[in-house]
Amino acid sequence: MVQKTEKQKMLAGELYLADDPELVADQKRASRLLGMYNATTVEQLEQRQQILQELFFQVGEKLTIVPPLHCDYGSNISIGNGTYMNYGCVILDCNQVEIGENVLFAPYVQIYAAYHPTEPEIRLTGRELAAPIKIGNNVWIGGGAIICPGVTIGDNTTIGAGSVVVKDIPANVVAVGNPCRIIRYLS
Repeated sequence: MVQKTEKQKMLAGELYLADDPELVADQKRASRLLGMYNATTVEQLEQRQQILQELFFQVGEKLTIVPPLHCDYGSNISIGNGTYMNYGCVILDCNQVEIGENVLFAPYVQIYAAYHPTEPEIRLTGRELAAPIKIGNNVWIGGGAIICPGVTIGDNTTIGAGSVVVKDIPANVVAVGNPCRIIRYLS
């Protein structure tokens, strides 16, 4: 039986070691590309697009991300056409992060696929966990919102500023708060 690599474990949602040499090399690659991206100016839109195409797994057309941007690997992120991400967004992409088309991110949105075991004895081994995140099409996420591991947000949904999304939010709703909850259904 072939043993899984730490990267394979990470992407499978199993306990993994983030200090594995392959993962460290992937993080260094992302750090280098993010440094280049975050140093660009508004006049360098073509260069920004080229860097994002190298950084991310999949990049849609008419994508705008206002620096600074931070992520772990980049290679686990897919972003659809027409998406806009404002200043200071963070994506901990230790698992797949799928962002649909025409998604709007206000400043300082945080997307966390990564998490740690709650059992202290396991946490002390240095092993970590990650769960995929999916954000549908035509979603608006308000400033400072936090999207937690394993969450799916449905199409056409609005997440209020400062919300902490700890469980799935369906399509066609407005949801706010900590924890985030539905306050209105859209027709």
